[in-house]
Amino acid sequence: MDAMADRGEAPGSGGPAGGPGRHETAEERADRRWGDLLQELRVAQTGVQILFGFLLTVVFQQRFTQLSSADRNLYVATVVLGAATTGALVGPVAMHRLLTGRRLKPETVVWASRMTVLGLGLLLCTTACSLLLVLRLAVHDTLAAWLAGAMVVWFALCWLVLPLWARHHSIRAERAQPPQA
Repeated sequence: MDAMADRGEAPGSGGPAGGPGRHETAEERADRRWGDLLQELRVAQTGVQILFGFLLTVVFQQRFTQLSSADRNLYVATVVLGAATTGALVGPVAMHRLLTGRRLKPETVVWASRMTVLGLGLLLCTTACSLLLVLRLAVHDTLAAWLAGAMVVWFALCWLVLPLWARHHSIRAERAQPPQA
């Protein structure tokens, strides 16, 4: 969750909600942000549910008994991370359901957004462990670690560095614009 949203400022507005950006009340903005968050969660939840479902079936495969102790431990860590990821990404829905009608939508959106960011971090960990587990079975352990590490860097670039760079670039561009009369 970014600092502007925590302060109740609309992105691109340069100020509080209802300022020079969008003309919406705090409740309207919370509704819009909740809708945006739901769309994001739909994408993330689908991927997590598919990955977690596949992870749960691995233990029932005949070759599972042939895994080394290290690979079994990695599998257990991966399944636990997958469960934690699922919890974090489904959590905002439960939070919304339990708080509906309590006039807490702006606060719900902030906390749900934070849970989503946590869920994405856990998804990165789950994916990295899944890749490491599969790659350890396919290639040499050292190469597997390097490949999984490279994918973590790739995800970090796509999910964190690029959005933060775009936000920074946007803020600099806003500051460089002359004030409107």
